[in-house]
Amino acid sequence: MGRIKTKAVKRITMELVENHFSEFSEDFNKNKGIVEMHTDIPSKKLRNIITGYVTRLVKSRETL
Repeated sequence: MGRIKTKAVKRITMELVENHFSEFSEDFNKNKGIVEMHTDIPSKKLRNIITGYVTRLVKSRETL
């Protein structure tokens, strides 16, 4: 089974995807810079969790 995302991670991710979807790509490292630019998250681990979720959403939306 996978890891469970908290409400805060889901909320932040959905806001980023809704407001900046065109900036994101399927590349995790590129998305990491974009997430860092648009948010003020002091924790590296939390930023990476959000970036991974954003990347996963972008990949799933592009295939639809």
